[in-house]
Amino acid sequence: MPIKAQAIRKNSQTKKLSIQYPQIKNFLTSLTTPKKVLAVLAVLFVLYAITDIISVDADAHTNIDFDSVRQSQMVPIPPTPLMSFAESGLIGSEQFINKVVTVKKGQTLSGIFTDLGLSQGLLLKIAHFNEDSKKLVKVMPGNDISFTMNQAGDLVQLRYQSSPFEELVIHNDMDQISTELIQHDQQIRLVSAEGTIQNSLFGAGKAAGLTDNMVMQLANIFSWDIDFVLEIRSGDAFSVIYEKIYKDGEYLTDGKILAASFTNQGTKFEAVYYEHEDGEGSYYAADGRAMKKAFLRAPLNFSYISSNFNPKRLHPVTKRVKAHRGIDYSAPVGTPVYAAGNGRVTRSGYNKYNGNYVFIQHPNGIITKYLHFSKRAVKKGQKVKQGQTIGYVGATGMVTGAHLHYEFIYNGVHRNPRTVSLPKSKPLPDTVMPEFLTYSTPLLSRLSDLKEQLVAMN
Repeated sequence: MPIKAQAIRKNSQTKKLSIQYPQIKNFLTSLTTPKKVLAVLAVLFVLYAITDIISVDADAHTNIDFDSVRQSQMVPIPPTPLMSFAESGLIGSEQFINKVVTVKKGQTLSGIFTDLGLSQGLLLKIAHFNEDSKKLVKVMPGNDISFTMNQAGDLVQLRYQSSPFEELVIHNDMDQISTELIQHDQQIRLVSAEGTIQNSLFGAGKAAGLTDNMVMQLANIFSWDIDFVLEIRSGDAFSVIYEKIYKDGEYLTDGKILAASFTNQGTKFEAVYYEHEDGEGSYYAADGRAMKKAFLRAPLNFSYISSNFNPKRLHPVTKRVKAHRGIDYSAPVGTPVYAAGNGRVTRSGYNKYNGNYVFIQHPNGIITKYLHFSKRAVKKGQKVKQGQTIGYVGATGMVTGAHLHYEFIYNGVHRNPRTVSLPKSKPLPDTVMPEFLTYSTPLLSRLSDLKEQLVAMN
């Protein structure tokens, strides 16, 4: 019977040893006694070696509990990491701090930078960097400024809504300033409105869906032809086509009035907004004449008139009949008073009768006088423009209450400011008229349709 021994090593290599018994018997018989002893010892040595190999291989195949080894050799992990790689800057971007500051009344940009721990030197560097960055200096109360700073408190980015559709972004990267202007899309929708005055223009405007600002725009368009303080009557009507401006689909504000009509005491006035080739726009009548004329019909807007032009009236203080060669506009103290036309201030002073007063000399022999100011805003010899504030309503001089006394003198003769014939403006050039008519005719036609609809409703 053959004797077989097999040793299996860890590397899966197998070695076989095969010995036949008869061969061993013949081999031992032929040997002398000493040699037999040596042979037996050799056989025993081989068997011992085989046994040792099998033992080593068995040790190699012993099962090891690697989980126990891992647990004994691994460092325990705490429940909270000792260090955040993101915070240390090893992974991802650096952590930033965002702060939004709403500018308060009386608050300055310098004070805001100080409160945030930012240097005045950085503010000066930004303010004088370029024309875009200068817009930051014009912040007003109620505006929001967004600051982004790093963990050290250094400014990284600043954002400011410089206009309804423009955002100024200032970057500060390693003390290197750069700016960008982001333009937001705006949508303009044309809408129309019409109304009839019952009690007041503001009330009729509100009923028609107009804001107070839009009502003021409407009055300003026709302020050279209509005294909206004195001449408005119940039954007067208006119609307008104007812009509504939307940002990102949400209503933001009203835009321009593109066309308007106003019927005052049976007289109809129409105006269309038209832009020249140079980009400047203004309002024109249907015949192409500018609505803006040399003089305003009234130097105040929407005030109560306490006294009309009357050559024979009883003076409220002296109780004597004295010519009242002008119009008294009753208004709250501090109401701005405008120059009725372009001219030069010939007098700006005070006396016990007129109180604080201003006289203005205009072209074509016209003088306008303004009395009883609480405060004067111009000096003698100063040039003024139409619509410029020259003083504020008050109760100085011989008066019974706060009001403005306004006179209009033409070639030395007092004239009624309400009815005096004012110089007409020049029409558009003949070369422009065809284009103006092409643009204005559809708008004016639409206004007529609106008026007819209003009449049908009433």
